[in-house]
Amino acid sequence: MATKKEIKQHLKIALEEVGGIEPWFDEMVNSWIFEHPSYPVGCDGSSRDEVIKKYPLYLEEFINERLNNNISPSVEVRIKGKGGKREGAGRPVNPNKEAKVRVYLPLDIANLLKEPGVLTYLRGLIHACHHAHL
Repeated sequence: MATKKEIKQHLKIALEEVGGIEPWFDEMVNSWIFEHPSYPVGCDGSSRDEVIKKYPLYLEEFINERLNNNISPSVEVRIKGKGGKREGAGRPVNPNKEAKVRVYLPLDIANLLKEPGVLTYLRGLIHACHHAHL
């Protein structure tokens, strides 16, 4: 459990990092808003003064929860939302995977190729034919 003194110390540091609280008016929500990229805390209000007054209280509550380990790590980490562009994302690349091509065959031949062992037999036959012609 975080002490009040500890919370106040962290709040002072956070407010120094934030600097001046300069809210802006967002016409889409018809409200004054302030957010800072260093902290996942936002504040809105009907006037600039209200936001300037409320933001330190919201920040203090966030710091209290953080010090008490009640914040999920995913809340603190800001991601850029690049989806599949990050390293290791997407389908895995398997270098040992056999190259394939789609071929349309008559149904009776396609069904024959599905039988167990036929592909191995055909590969052996093709290999033998190549060596016989050399």
